[in-house]
Amino acid sequence: MTQSLTELYSLPEGLALRVAAVEARERVQLDLLRRHLRHAATTPFYRKRFQEIGFSPDGLESLADFRDLPLTTRQDIDRDQTALFPEGNFVPVDLALTSGTTGEAVTVPYTQQDLSRLAFNEMMAFHRAGIRSGDRVLLCVTLDRCFIAGLAYYSGVVRLGGSAIRSGPSKPAWQWEMIRKLQPVAIVGVPSFLLRLAQWGREQGFDPAESGVKTLVTIGEPIRKADMSPTALGAALEKEWGAKAYASYGATELETAFCDCSAAAGGHVHPELMHVEIIDDEGNNVAAGEAGEVVVTPLGVEGFPLVRFRTGDIARLHTSPCTCGWQTPRLGPIEGRLAQRLKVKGTTIYPETIFQVLEEISEVAAYYVEAHSAYDLADEVKVFVGADVDLQSIIEEKLQAKLRVRPEVIVHPAAEVAAVIEKAGGRKQKKFFDLRKVS
Repeated sequence: MTQSLTELYSLPEGLALRVAAVEARERVQLDLLRRHLRHAATTPFYRKRFQEIGFSPDGLESLADFRDLPLTTRQDIDRDQTALFPEGNFVPVDLALTSGTTGEAVTVPYTQQDLSRLAFNEMMAFHRAGIRSGDRVLLCVTLDRCFIAGLAYYSGVVRLGGSAIRSGPSKPAWQWEMIRKLQPVAIVGVPSFLLRLAQWGREQGFDPAESGVKTLVTIGEPIRKADMSPTALGAALEKEWGAKAYASYGATELETAFCDCSAAAGGHVHPELMHVEIIDDEGNNVAAGEAGEVVVTPLGVEGFPLVRFRTGDIARLHTSPCTCGWQTPRLGPIEGRLAQRLKVKGTTIYPETIFQVLEEISEVAAYYVEAHSAYDLADEVKVFVGADVDLQSIIEEKLQAKLRVRPEVIVHPAAEVAAVIEKAGGRKQKKFFDLRKVS
């Protein structure tokens, strides 16, 4: 392959690659993997790791061989983040921080090339969501405090030739003023916030379905179940706005994100930007459509070049052709996190499944889940629900039907439960409290 990254990160080339035959895409990926591994070897961490296993990036002959390389874990990063920075004349132009949800925040340096790559990623996502040059996009996401998501979306809109409205996560009154005054055709934001925004507008006499907004790109919370059907939150969002909602998933460390297309059948894997695997508990690749841990190698990254990074998120990879026309694999909705995996009476469950059940009950105003240690290899789960009516038996029955076990349900006034969640603070709303003893 003789194409430069600049050529690859362009709309015409990107579209062509997404409809190319599998063999053609794999040839491109193999070449990019070799490039990426050569650059990763300039970091102290990967240089040592490759030397220990006697591996040379130029010796990579197939994608199957790539699966033999060691996995990179969050613990590897936490031991010494700087060991994953390239040596030499390396000057980042932007420093981002992860949310710190599952540990200490990680510093992720971005070079100018990394930011260009990031913009291309989001440009392709917006393009597949039907957004085009000249369209106005309201960004209800934060662009400061070392967050990367807001910058990524902003860059994608600009790269596409659209107009970005940097509203941020402001109060509903301000957002509706922007909608009325600047007339965006799309909004980017956290789905629960966008739902409240629509409801607030309706209460003030605005009809969200008549606002001109046709596209909602969501971040931070799932709006689809494992079978791709909408969650209660996702369905309510589309109904309130009369718009199409697109789910997206990403992480600061990955410098890449996945976003739904018009078929709403998972987030397309961009072949020139990432190599994605799904593995089981033993680290082996699982068959297409089976659930497992998402492992990502973000190709072409300069500032923080990860190799086979274990995200800790559970999902499925779908490889059948997509009805949208793109032939690239698609990552299904996140079904849970390994760190949050619970074992209750011999059954494995994830908090996310509990959340989805609760969201389908309209009387539930707020909720959170606590996990406690019961005895060896078993957990005790308490579900705290905020509601102003007695829902305990209804919730217990619905949870048992979905989970096959019946966790303890405690119903408190809605304000009390909401106060607990608000007090927890953080960049993301906390709904799971892991109080299990560390062995």
